[in-house]
Amino acid sequence: MNILFLSRWFPYPQDNGSKIRIHNILTNLAKSNDVTLVSFVDQAGINPDSYRQYSKVSNIEVVPWKPYSSGSLKAILGLFKSTPRFILDTYSLEMDSLIRNIIKQSNFDLICASQLSMASYFSCFGGIPAIFEELEIGLFLGQAEKSNNLFKRFRHNLTWLKLRQYLSRLLDSFIGCTVVSDQERKLFVQNFPLHQQKVEIIPNCVQLKDYEHIKANPTPNQLIFTGSFRYHANYEAMLWFIREIFPIILEQLPDTKLIITGDHNNQSLPSIKNIILTGYIEDIKPVIASAWVSIAPLLVGGGTRLKILEAMAIGVPVVSTSKGAEGLDVNHGEHMFIADSSDEFANQVIAILRNRDLRDHLVTNAKHLIKEKYNWENANKHFLQMIEQAISS
Repeated sequence: MNILFLSRWFPYPQDNGSKIRIHNILTNLAKSNDVTLVSFVDQAGINPDSYRQYSKVSNIEVVPWKPYSSGSLKAILGLFKSTPRFILDTYSLEMDSLIRNIIKQSNFDLICASQLSMASYFSCFGGIPAIFEELEIGLFLGQAEKSNNLFKRFRHNLTWLKLRQYLSRLLDSFIGCTVVSDQERKLFVQNFPLHQQKVEIIPNCVQLKDYEHIKANPTPNQLIFTGSFRYHANYEAMLWFIREIFPIILEQLPDTKLIITGDHNNQSLPSIKNIILTGYIEDIKPVIASAWVSIAPLLVGGGTRLKILEAMAIGVPVVSTSKGAEGLDVNHGEHMFIADSSDEFANQVIAILRNRDLRDHLVTNAKHLIKEKYNWENANKHFLQMIEQAISS
C-alpha cells in the first residue's frame, strides 16, 4: 500500500512517549508499504533537510509547529465558536496546503493521522480512507473532574462539550480509530456509540530489542521521574510529589536523591534538597537504568504511560498512582506498586529502597509482563490487521 502518515511529532529522537509510539508504528508500516511522512517539527529555524536523515520512510515533509496561545486572536474568537479553541489556534494553513498538494501528487491508498492534532486535517483527505491513530479522551475528562476551582471546572467542561461535538463530526471521516487501553475504549463507546465498531485497542508498547543492551546499574536511594513539564500533568505530579511525598522519604532516608529529566519549561519547583534537574536528555535510557526506583505520581491524564513501560523494560521498579497506572494490565505488588495517598506512596518507595529482594521481585515480574503484553511486535501485527480489515470493509 501507499500510505500517507501525518504526525504532530517528528519521531526522532524518541524522547517522549508519543515519538516512541509513532517511530515504532512507522518502522513496522514501512517494512511492507511505501510510507510518506508529513510531520510538524518543534525546533524553530532548523534546516528541514536534517530531518530527512530519518530513514524509516521513503519521503518526508515537515512544517514548523506553533504552540497553542490562549491569548491569540484565533483563540479569543474561538470562545464564540463550536470548535475547541486549541484546535482553531494550532491549525496550520501551511500544513493544510502541504497535505492537499502531496495528495494531488500521489495515489495514496490510506491516510494515517496520528493524534487529534493531525486528525483535525480531515477536510484535506479528499475521500481517501483514513485511520485516526490514538484518540485520547481521558485527559480532557480528567481535567474537568479534578479541578477544584469552579471557573476552571466550567472552562474544562465547556472545552470537553465542544470537543465531544467536534469529534462526533470528525469521526465520520475515518474508517477506523485506535485507543491505547480498555479504559479509553470504554470512554469512546460511551461518548461515541455510533462509531463503536471503528475503535480498536493498540496499546502503548516498547520495542524490546532497543533495551537489551541497557544494563541496569542502580544507585542506592536514587529515584527518577522522566517527563517534560510542557505536559502540565507531569509538572502537577512533581509539585505533589515534592511537597507531600519526598519529605516523608527524606525523613527516613536522608540521602535519597530525585532526578527529574526533560524540558522543565521554566516552571518553578519547591525548594528542597537532593533534587537534580537534568533538563533535556536525548537518550534517557542509561539515566533510567541508574535509578533504584522510577516514580509516576500522576494525578490527571489519559492513555497509558510509556515512562512506566520503559522503566520496566530496563529493569527499574515503578511506584505509581492509580491514574499513572491506568490502562496497564498490572497487579499491585506483583509488577509494580500503586499508591494514591502521599503516606502510602512514600512508604512504597521506601520499602523498595530498603529491600533488594523486593526490588528484584518486581523487576522480574515486570520484565515478563512487558515481553508477554507490551511488546511492539505483537501490537504492530494487530495494527496491520486492523488496517487491512478496515480497508477491505
